[in-house]
Amino acid sequence: MVRKVGFQGEQGAYSEIAAMRIGEPVAIRTFEDVFKAITDGRVDCGVLPIENSLGGAVYENYDLMLKYPVEVLAEMYVKIEHCLLGLQGASVESAREVLSHPQALSQCVKFLEENKHILPVATYDTAGSAKMIRASGDIKQLAIASERAAEMYGLKVLRRDLSDSRDNYTRFLVLAKRAVRQEWLAAPTKLSIALALMNGTDSLVEVLSLFKSLGIRLTKIDSRPLRSRPFEYIFYLDVVIPENVTSIAVDEVLSKLGNLTTLLVHFGSYKALSDCYGSQ
Repeated sequence: MVRKVGFQGEQGAYSEIAAMRIGEPVAIRTFEDVFKAITDGRVDCGVLPIENSLGGAVYENYDLMLKYPVEVLAEMYVKIEHCLLGLQGASVESAREVLSHPQALSQCVKFLEENKHILPVATYDTAGSAKMIRASGDIKQLAIASERAAEMYGLKVLRRDLSDSRDNYTRFLVLAKRAVRQEWLAAPTKLSIALALMNGTDSLVEVLSLFKSLGIRLTKIDSRPLRSRPFEYIFYLDVVIPENVTSIAVDEVLSKLGNLTTLLVHFGSYKALSDCYGSQ
């Protein structure tokens, strides 16, 4: 049976490119609606961007992972190759607006600085921006999106390699309802957790020491304000699990973390898909 994979955005979005790798993509308007579709069973799983190598973390999805009962099954990386798109007859010189998702606009600052006559306009989606231009028929509007989006909406590519850096990747998480593991369970190499500390920054040192004692390497730590307690924070951690560390040892560490935290959420133990650095 073909797996239905929810993604945020329109056809031609980078999220759709990620979804296509593991099943049949299902376009959904917002990030939160993807989470709702996962938890109510309208899709088998979803792919959500969690961080970009240039733009940083997608904090909205971190917050939604706490709100909904989902589990990380895998991760993948998609190379982001932004193109400047327009209708037939459009040009950089005559353009007045460029539409795209805020993350994409933030990844193309050099182009925007070099073309100050073009006003950046934030929209809900990269491919959605291409769709909007197709509908408007305005040759003075351009979009920043994938080449696939140009093909989907009959636009021409005015420029390629628009990102400030060619090393532009987005990390996606594959999420499903908790306890839906299936074939994803094999050989997890990474785990992600969220925690709120019991006794301030000293507790963070103790948390990190627990992982260090097992030789578990921390690959990411990020923080967000804890809305229920002003000026306190929730920390998001990604750690690599060495081959010689058993799942029992990891469970023991998580158990000990419970004594140091007021909130502890284990999002899942998982692995990167083998084609994680594939292009679009």
